[in-house]
This record gives sequence, C-alpha cells and structure tokens, in this order.
Amino acid sequence: MRQSRSRFAYVTAALLAGGLMLTACGSDDDGGDTTSGDGGDNGSETEVEMVSDVDTGSCEPASEAGEMPDPEGTGDDETDITIGVFAGWDENYVVYELLRTALEEQGYTVTARELPEAGAVFTGVADGDIDVIVDAWFPNTHAAYIDQFGDDLEAISCWFDEGYLTTAVNADSPAQSLDELADYKEEYGGRIVGIEPGAGLTKTTKEQVIPTYGLEDWDYPTSSTPAMLSELEKAMNSGENIAVSLWHPHWAYAAYDIRDLEDPEGALGEAERLYNVGRPGFSEDFPNVAQLLKNLYVTNDQLLEIEDILVVQNNREQNAESVQAWLDENPDFLEDWRAGTLGG
Repeated sequence: MRQSRSRFAYVTAALLAGGLMLTACGSDDDGGDTTSGDGGDNGSETEVEMVSDVDTGSCEPASEAGEMPDPEGTGDDETDITIGVFAGWDENYVVYELLRTALEEQGYTVTARELPEAGAVFTGVADGDIDVIVDAWFPNTHAAYIDQFGDDLEAISCWFDEGYLTTAVNADSPAQSLDELADYKEEYGGRIVGIEPGAGLTKTTKEQVIPTYGLEDWDYPTSSTPAMLSELEKAMNSGENIAVSLWHPHWAYAAYDIRDLEDPEGALGEAERLYNVGRPGFSEDFPNVAQLLKNLYVTNDQLLEIEDILVVQNNREQNAESVQAWLDENPDFLEDWRAGTLGG
C-alpha cells in the first residue's frame, strides 16, 4: 500500500481548515476596463514590449540576463515599489519574498498588494496602481488577460518555463495515459476530482480533456483546491485509486506518491511560462529592478525546496522567514541573481 508522508497530513488539515490553498491556475474572473496609456522607452537599447506584442509561449528564462546598473543600490529607480500577489499561489509567495528580500537589501521600500482574484491584480497593473506582477502564467492560464489588458502590460521577462497543467493519479494505479483512463472507470470510481469551477485548469479539463479522451460519462466534481487535496489525502491514506486535476509546480508532488497521466493529444496545452509583467512605463521608472527581474531564473527543484519550507514546514505562517531560511542554505543565490548568472 502506498504511503503519504505523515508530516504532510497535519499540514494539509491545517491548510484546509483555514481555506488557504487556492490554485495556481486560479479563477478566470473578468477585470475592469483600463484607460492606461502606453509604456515609455526605458532608455536602453532593448525596446520595451507590451504583452500583446510578445510570443508568450517562447520565452526563455534569463535570456536577457546581465549585471544590474546598480547591484548594491537603487540607481536611477523610484524607490517605492508595489508588487501584486495572487493570494494562495505558493510560487507567487516564493518569488515575491525572494524579490522583496533582494530589493530591501538595496534600499527599496516594497509593498505587497495581495488580492484573491487574478483579474483584480491584472487590472491594478494595467491601471498603474500596482507596479509589477511576478507570477503571470502565459500563454494559456492567463490568456484572457492578454486579450483584455495586453496593450497596457509591459512584458519584462519570464523566470520559469516548466509550468504544466496535469491530471494526476496515485503512482501505483493502473492508467498510464489519459487515453487509457476510460478503460479503468471502475478502478477510479468514474471520476476526476477538480478544483475551483472558474479555474483555467477546470475550463481546459471540461472543454478539452474530457471530450478528447471520451470521458463524458465520468463525473468531474469541482469545488475548491482544498477540497481536492483533502480527497487526495484521504485516498492516499486508504489505498484507493484517485485521479485529480493538478499542475506543476506544486508541493503535492513532493508530499505524495503521485504521477501525471500522459497526454498524447496535448489536450492540457503546452508548457506555461511564468512571467514578470509591469505597469506601463515600468522599465523607465525602475531600470534597475527591470534588469533584476530579467536575471531571475528559478528551477523546479528550487521551487519545491522553498515551498516545502514555506507550506509544509511552516504552514504559510512565516513566509519571509521560510524564504530566508532557504537563502541561508543557498548563500550565492542573491549574488548570482544580481550578476545575471542564475541561468548560466
């Protein structure tokens, strides 16, 4: 019988009780209209591009890396910066805390604007009320916001290129691929456990995965990520087979003996890039920070290491301390980041 690590059980229970776990493929709510103007030239040889003009599926992390104009200070930047944070998105907390630490060491004043809905964060950036987002998922999960706000969002860089939407199962269950799943209806109880009804992953599963693989007679209950994780926890502890909607990066892959089903038809879409996206004129007002963001590259292993400390060990109650603990174990990270050598 499979085993889940016991230290994750109490953490999951605590998170569920607090309703803390939201999806990194969160609600596709609609933001308000924007009347923001175009971004200005940042004074460098690299032309500032808006998100609507960028192939968001082809970005390579740290492809424009280089030493910051002022790696020890604020240079010509404005010194107060507001960063948008998607509430409950673990990788967003990780990168926010990394960026906050780096910037505060250099003399910036950093403010987090944490909002529960992605649309509200994108609206804030497009309107200029938020300076930058560090967890925009392109080209799929946040595609609606490219359509809505792309002309008013400055595309700075991507820092991660291994974001995937998945259907995951316990590792010792029979199906290896989504095209086999229909043959094992009885083994999985004829259901895939979903997350939030409005999530991008939910829409993709309903509109692409289910019809592509002949799963129309399967149940696809959706309520919340905490509810899905609760069912996953229960199935793992009782030795039952289960199929759930999930994504990478996510700490559950370190917590449980689970694996992804192959997707031979590509119904779940291509790999996602996680982007840094600024308000109009961001690079002009923050050339030092813009270069720091272009230097950022975080590997999947690094994300999982930090999320283990932040979510599993500390239950998201000590985010700053959790990230600092990882930095203490990886003392070269900030120096390499400022020097533009994380991707090398």
